[in-house]
Amino acid sequence: MNTSSTPLRYQSGFGNEFATEALPGALPQGRNSPQRAPLKLYPELISGTAFTAPRHENRRSWLYRRQPSVATGRYQPCAQAHWRTGADRDAALSPEPMRWNPFPVGDAPCDFVDGMRTLAANGDAATQTGMAAHIYLVNRSMQRRAFVNADGEMLLVPQQGGIRLVTEMGVLDVKPGEVALVPRGVVFKVELNGDDGKDGASRGYVCENYGAHFRLPELGPIGSNGLANARDFQAPVAAFEADTSEPTAFEDSSGDYEIVKKFGGRFWSATMRHSPFNVVAWHGNLTPMKYDTANFMTIGSISFDHPDPSIFTVLTSPSDTPGTANCDFVIFPPRWLVMEDTFRPPWYHRNV
Repeated sequence: MNTSSTPLRYQSGFGNEFATEALPGALPQGRNSPQRAPLKLYPELISGTAFTAPRHENRRSWLYRRQPSVATGRYQPCAQAHWRTGADRDAALSPEPMRWNPFPVGDAPCDFVDGMRTLAANGDAATQTGMAAHIYLVNRSMQRRAFVNADGEMLLVPQQGGIRLVTEMGVLDVKPGEVALVPRGVVFKVELNGDDGKDGASRGYVCENYGAHFRLPELGPIGSNGLANARDFQAPVAAFEADTSEPTAFEDSSGDYEIVKKFGGRFWSATMRHSPFNVVAWHGNLTPMKYDTANFMTIGSISFDHPDPSIFTVLTSPSDTPGTANCDFVIFPPRWLVMEDTFRPPWYHRNV
């Protein structure tokens, strides 16, 4: 797996059907689960939707790995006091508007899992509705430690300092101005990757989406182009951690991995005797990806009044009610405001 400063390669397109291999011949041809997979790899399917979900909504990928992911020790409860999950019935709700000063990263060693701080939560992870908003504070890379979220997919928004997102399906470098999306159930770790190429600290936001997968919003009268374009989303190419170029050994020699799992609002820890980042090839349409918000095509009024803020939607998670989102990810990028006879700040509005 490439963990150096060498620029990474990516695949392009939101929701595309990808196929990628880190070693030639690792990907089976014409079938998903052959009796003897190439290079003695283990085929595994990760499903992001029900098997019978409509084809245009179905999300799944086949992974071909050096060691099976079920080869994990028993999970034991572990603590994370600052990461809360909806429905948080112990929290006292207030109708007061709230705002927060920037959270200091601090000097005490803190990785992505330990450095998560919940700001707000809505809905219920158990019923796969709603979301939670967090701030992450990181001054240490995750070493021999990985995380998997069974409660929701995660949208990461670095605000200070870049990160390297090492996932089962490859590696993404994400800097401020970019966002990254990690599907529910995909194992990953976060390493520091500062803008200057050196380790430092990183702070940013996380949207933990309990509901339906984020997708691109419908464009309606806008037409076939605009807002976030599918081709600007980038997915990783296959990469794996190994001590040799032949993926045949059941264990690697670099020590145990701690796997931290968020499941039902609680945190669990288990030991794996090999790296979870051992996928040599994969194909499918369920994948982590990143997006540079500088590529967002902003649309606005050129006559009068401000359009509704929904015009700035990058990604949306739909609810069961048509036209009503479970969660929207919206940005307000640099843009010209040229409306005539219009109060410059957007109008005040109350949401229900």
